[in-house]
Amino acid sequence: MKTLKSLISTSAIALVSALPLGATAQAATTPAGGTDVVVAQASTADMTEGEVRKVDKDTKKITIKHGEIKNLDMPGMTMLFQVKDAAMLEAVKPGDKVKFRAEKLGGGIVVTEIQVAK
Repeated sequence: MKTLKSLISTSAIALVSALPLGATAQAATTPAGGTDVVVAQASTADMTEGEVRKVDKDTKKITIKHGEIKNLDMPGMTMLFQVKDAAMLEAVKPGDKVKFRAEKLGGGIVVTEIQVAK
């Protein structure tokens, strides 16, 4: 039984450490007394508002005038970002109001999610 609890704890720790930035995990006790880890992605409330200034599909980059990016402790400014997936650039054009999520990846700041604001 000790081995099973140790295995469950180790698995939960590995799962939480593998979460993307901005995601959270909560532990919940199962009826058998074990622990399940429930993963919840950060909500759209955690996204930053901005306005697209330029889209460069060839270089997979986007320029956004944005408000404070809280998860990066960055003030509002106009900035050029790399995008995680070039397909994201198909959904936006200059002048669009957007909500986006940016993260530090590979030594740079990368837009990992973007959506046109409603």
